Amino acid sequence: MSESIHAIVDPTGCRTEARTPKGQPITLDADPPEGRDSAAGPKETVLAALAGCAAADVASILRKKRQSAATYEIDVRGESAGEHPRVFTAITIEHQVTGEVEPEALRRSIELSATRYCPVNAMLSASVEIEHRYRLTAADGSEHAALVARTGPSGTRVE
Repeated sequence: MSESIHAIVDPTGCRTEARTPKGQPITLDADPPEGRDSAAGPKETVLAALAGCAAADVASILRKKRQSAATYEIDVRGESAGEHPRVFTAITIEHQVTGEVEPEALRRSIELSATRYCPVNAMLSASVEIEHRYRLTAADGSEHAALVARTGPSGTRVE
């Protein structure tokens, strides 16, 4: 399977207008002084891709488990090296869910995404450790939080 992106780069700056094979636009820009900061930066979009990939997996698995989330948000934080190329040195992804969701169903859904289904996580885990966490506020008001897994170049550890 092959995937491709076509991009047009503004020769006076670092703004890039890309299109997927289906025509969906992706706009990127660099921070000043190189760019104009008019769109998300490339590293920010990597974190957004991780959030989108994991969210699609977890939401789908929760539906199959007949779990009813009222809200679902993801917070992804990346720590970067101080020297160029300033790669991510650690990433934390936290799934924030409210509703009629059992903690074990959410934990298992995140585990499956992190260890089996999310290709973005698999690619990033080849070079950086990623912590997968959740915060759940159940329908009865009880709160649950846990570290689910760590994936990275040294392997996967399920908590």
